[in-house]
Amino acid sequence: MRVTVLGAGSWGTTVATLAVGRNPTTLWARSPAIAKEVNEGHTNETYLPGFSLPDRLVATSDVEEAVRDADVLIVGVPSHGFREALQQAAPHVRPWIPIVSLTKGFEQRSLLRMTEVIRHVMPGHPSAALTGPNLAKEIMSGQAAASVMATEDLSVAAALQAVLQRGLFRIYTNHDVIGCEVGGALKNVIAIAAGMAQGVGVGDNTRSAVIARGLAELTRLGVAMGGEAATFAGLAGMGDLIATCVSPQSRNRYVGEQLGRGRRLPDILEEMTMVAEGVKTAATVMELADRHGVDMPICYEIYKVIQGDGTPMGAYRGLRSPGHEADPG
Repeated sequence: MRVTVLGAGSWGTTVATLAVGRNPTTLWARSPAIAKEVNEGHTNETYLPGFSLPDRLVATSDVEEAVRDADVLIVGVPSHGFREALQQAAPHVRPWIPIVSLTKGFEQRSLLRMTEVIRHVMPGHPSAALTGPNLAKEIMSGQAAASVMATEDLSVAAALQAVLQRGLFRIYTNHDVIGCEVGGALKNVIAIAAGMAQGVGVGDNTRSAVIARGLAELTRLGVAMGGEAATFAGLAGMGDLIATCVSPQSRNRYVGEQLGRGRRLPDILEEMTMVAEGVKTAATVMELADRHGVDMPICYEIYKVIQGDGTPMGAYRGLRSPGHEADPG
């Protein structure tokens, strides 16, 4: 199997490192300098500082060179550049090879999930999503982790599972692509809420409540969109949510924490090397909630803060009085 990973960020580079353990793997980097560093220095200090990369891992900044011989194409670019990356690759990709998304977000305006974008741009290719509580630096350090390979065809999922599973990194298969992708995207907004709680100095009780009620919100929307409730209690839902809400490595949690400390969103984003998908997803979530008639009070408060129409402290004070636990709010 010849594997290509588009996107040399922290997670794309990590997945390429996993893949090259069993299969020849090419990593496409938009930056020629990063491609050169991977090839010559076997590092990616911009996105994975302090880690050595396998000598066998090959990098290039030429899309055609990266994809023309691939048997599996893995896409790990941010949601705002996902379609463009596929469009650049499409003329050079061999027919029928599977395409795996690593990206946890929605396409703005169209509100499409990433596997839906794959089907739009490259019809005829099996599409899948790899998602779960996967902090890149922990996996690069060899720590145990679990992920989910989601695609409707479980025979394809099993084949992709064999390509990427390595060492203590375990991959489960799941047919519920909608649930897995929605869980992975929506948890980023809840992570901003959890980070804001840390930033304003509330206690662990409050953060725990936000995470639990946030899980209830994303489950309601995910089920309304066609996902299965059980998925949100698993790795792609609760598992990913917990990791993103509590880990200091979480970009979305970091954004929320800095907002809670009174910093301006543009200043926070300007200093970040990597993308915090939850910032863009907050607006998308409200569009989806309106489309499906789902009440999402926590996400709404976060949306207001990101839009500049609210404050972190006001968000916590603005949450409504509780009713039955099964009710929204």
